[in-house]
Amino acid sequence: MKKELRFGFALMAIILAAIVVLMPWGNISNGHLGLLMLSLVVVAIMLGFPTAFTLMGMGVIFAWFAYHSSNPELAITQTLDLMVQRTYGVMTNDVLIAIPLFVFMGYLVERANLIEKLFKSLHLAMAGIPGSLAVATLVTCAIFATATGIIGAVVTLMGLLALPAMLRAGYNVKLSAGVITAGGCLGILIPPSVLLIVYGATAGVSVVKLYAGAFFPGIMLALLYVGYVMILARLKPELAPPLPEAERKVNIPPGNARAAARFGNRALPSLLRAAFARGEPGADRRPILHELFIALLPAIVFAVIMGLAWQSITQPETLRDISQLQEMGSVSEEPHEAPLPAEALAPGIEEPPAPAVEEPQADGIQEPPAEEGLQEPPAENLQAPPPEAAPAAAPTAEAGAQNGGAKRLPTPDSFWEALAAGILVLAVVYAMLSFARLEVFKMLLKSFFPLAILILAVLGTIVFGLATPTEAAAIGSFGGFVLAAIYLSFNKSPEARRKLRKTWVPLWLLFGVSVVWFLLFEAGLVPVPPPDWAGWLSMGAIGIWCLMAVPQVTMLPTVKESVFLTAKTSAMVCWLFVGSSIFSAAFALLGGQELIEKWVLSLDMTPMQFMLLSQFIIFILGWPLEWTEIIVIFMPIFIPLLGHFNIDPLFFGLMVALNLQTAFLSPPVAMAAFYLKGVAPPHVTLNQIFAGMLPFMGIQILAMALLYLWPEIGMWLPTVLYK
Repeated sequence: MKKELRFGFALMAIILAAIVVLMPWGNISNGHLGLLMLSLVVVAIMLGFPTAFTLMGMGVIFAWFAYHSSNPELAITQTLDLMVQRTYGVMTNDVLIAIPLFVFMGYLVERANLIEKLFKSLHLAMAGIPGSLAVATLVTCAIFATATGIIGAVVTLMGLLALPAMLRAGYNVKLSAGVITAGGCLGILIPPSVLLIVYGATAGVSVVKLYAGAFFPGIMLALLYVGYVMILARLKPELAPPLPEAERKVNIPPGNARAAARFGNRALPSLLRAAFARGEPGADRRPILHELFIALLPAIVFAVIMGLAWQSITQPETLRDISQLQEMGSVSEEPHEAPLPAEALAPGIEEPPAPAVEEPQADGIQEPPAEEGLQEPPAENLQAPPPEAAPAAAPTAEAGAQNGGAKRLPTPDSFWEALAAGILVLAVVYAMLSFARLEVFKMLLKSFFPLAILILAVLGTIVFGLATPTEAAAIGSFGGFVLAAIYLSFNKSPEARRKLRKTWVPLWLLFGVSVVWFLLFEAGLVPVPPPDWAGWLSMGAIGIWCLMAVPQVTMLPTVKESVFLTAKTSAMVCWLFVGSSIFSAAFALLGGQELIEKWVLSLDMTPMQFMLLSQFIIFILGWPLEWTEIIVIFMPIFIPLLGHFNIDPLFFGLMVALNLQTAFLSPPVAMAAFYLKGVAPPHVTLNQIFAGMLPFMGIQILAMALLYLWPEIGMWLPTVLYK
């Protein structure tokens, strides 16, 4: 029998023995039935039964026990009602809509062969640092996890791409396996993580705040991985030997090679001299100008960003005429200070005679007679606004005069510091930019930057409150479709690419013009906003282009497979939520939650002790169970206890997300190890993969300690963005 099977059966035997010994069989209460249900669910899942239907079945059976103890006649009806209500509640949860959209985006990007180009370009860009292949693997996993959040897809693809490359380069098998499995599991933590959506829906925490809070802990964990690999490669070079020169070689185009031979190896000065130098008669300078534009692209982007920033921070404040708003406010406050108009309006609802309605209306529209001037509150309310409205118009006129004189606010010193730092960085980059590095930059431009734009578009709209997670997921799925179509088009023959380019250039030009117009209007450089039809027309143009691109790039099989896998994954998550909802309701009906709360509170623990206990339990549960079972089964038990210990559910969720990395790395149910074993060479054993994952589990525990000691790592960004 295999070791993992012996471990699993031994663990189940321990649980069953504890049930037999500790259960008071002579005096079983509903609370004891709840604990029995919890134990049996864990054993059933370890035996291999489907999690969702195990939760539903156990929940229905024990809910019947709970209802039967109070009213046997209505037990069946109440149990079925509970099942229907909980299922309908999951179906109407708007947060869960984001799951299939994010999953669809991830599968599309995965099947566009984007990760292969990304890994190769990062591999060449990091060729000079210790353990460059392992570092490139970790960075690729982190970026791809941000775009997909699908652990199995990332581990499988990196096992096919990075593992053979590292083994050929002489890397240690355990280190290679640990790097791939640990890097692939970063999708659990880094947004847009499906785990955070599930936790937010279970705990009632804002998914937007969870995404903002998980951003820096995810980066911290990835940097800890990278630091560990670089230190290990420096101390023990035999585990991660440097790349040979043949692996670092980059092919330079003939035009650039001629410019380098004539003017030197520094790319920017040589391309400038080659663009304006006298060459052979009839020589085509378009390739040189194209390469020069690519080399100047970082400087152009930096200049545009700094220009827009200067325009925004120095734009003069404009005061608008709000006198009408003041008048409306004074009238709305009138019923509170003068009860007579409110008393006149009240009988108007009951359709009084015509004179009773006309007299108050006349008093409200016309100036009251002199004898009614004794009513001071109405008179003050009616006469107060004109003096207040007059001063409001004066600043407006002055502001208009100032705006007409184009007087801007003084530029802050921080802007000049940022400008000087950026210029210094650009100077260093261009001083080091050789023609070989220019080719690596072009590879990154084709693989990394489009994916980065997609990630920033999705996460930026969520974090800055421009869209809900569901809306951002829809944008991401559409962007993933467009990105997949573009990358699949580059894999076709030159004739097909040329034919496709004729269709997408004018359409994307229209989209770019509308986007630039909107950015210039937001920065105050253009006084007229873009019309609504420009945005709709550009989006429609891109949609038409996608429809035209599908038959040319044979994207239909990719879309079909992505839709099938998305439906499969989404159905699993949704049924899991249904089973979890029924199970938690039955557990609460039996009083199991109350029993656990009384036991925990009787221990008289401090918040730190409770946090250590809860995280230790989750860590142990990560060995036999996956993160889905832990979130949907045990989080409803821990969440009600957080208020007693003054622990923020947002911070607790970040700790859980860090902790649940172990659910994919800890044996015997380490799914990342099985994903990698499925694509690894035959000589790579499961024991080697498990051994390679252990140091990264220690790094995860270190990251949890850092987050607990300095909660600002996760709580600073949500606090700043959502005060």
